[in-house]
Order: sequence, then structure tokens, then C-alpha cells
Amino acid sequence: MERITISLDETLAREFDALIARRGYRNRSEAIRDLLREQLEAARQGVETGHCVANLSYVYNHHARDLAERLTGLQHAHHDLTVATMHAHLDHDNCLESVILRGPTASVRAFADRLIAERGVRHGQVNLVSVEVENSAHAHGYRPHGTALHQHLRPKT
Repeated sequence: MERITISLDETLAREFDALIARRGYRNRSEAIRDLLREQLEAARQGVETGHCVANLSYVYNHHARDLAERLTGLQHAHHDLTVATMHAHLDHDNCLESVILRGPTASVRAFADRLIAERGVRHGQVNLVSVEVENSAHAHGYRPHGTALHQHLRPKT
């Protein structure tokens, strides 16, 4: 672990300590590491190269004409990006869906933007995390028949 030193004026330090307390960090270092990761990830996403994993969340009215079918159709059309979907009923009209995605960052973002733009979708938001893709052939303890080629997705930073 590398150690760095920063200087903050009193007002900024007090505001930062209040943020740390609200978010439940145990110390300033943990909070600074998370802030740095967040900014580094935002910079990587601006480039949109490489691969990512993502969570796409949105709310929609399931009574809206053919909307549920359109959303499901989009997910099927992008089955190569869609890992899983969780659906929750909020009330008699509204549903919350969370879709786990993975793939090339530009493709994932384009799909998320397309789905969020569907008429009737509200509160759509996507959270992307850049990953390193590693294709590996090795055994895991639960495989009785040796090694198998598979992917590991390692989050950057």
C-alpha cells in the first residue's frame, strides 16, 4: 500500500468528515479510496473501450401499451449482453426492474440507453464498472472432471 499526504482547509475537512460519518466509513483513507475509484471509473467510461459489467435499473407502468413486451423483446434481442433480470412489483401499476449486463462497454451503454429511452420507462439509470476479461482454463474445487475454459471478469482498481 502506498501512502500519500494531502492538505485540506478546515471547512473542506469538516464537510468531508461529515460525509464520512453519513456514509459510515471508518476512516478518511477508505472514503478517499472510494472517491478515487469513482472518479477513475468515470474517466474510463468516458472512453468506452474495453468490457464492463453493469446494473441497469428502471421503473415502468406495466399497463402502458405493450411496454412490458417491448422491454422483454429488447432484452432477448440483446441476450449476449443480458445476464439476468429481477422484476419487483411496486404497486398495482408500477414495476421496478434491474438488469445485470456484461460485454463491450459501448454495446452495454447503447443497449441501456435504448431501453431507458422506451416510451413509458421512468427513472432509468445504469451503473457501469470496467472489467479486465481473462479467459482461463483451470479447475475449481467443485468440478470433478478437471479443468474447463471460462471467463473471469476482474473489476479495474
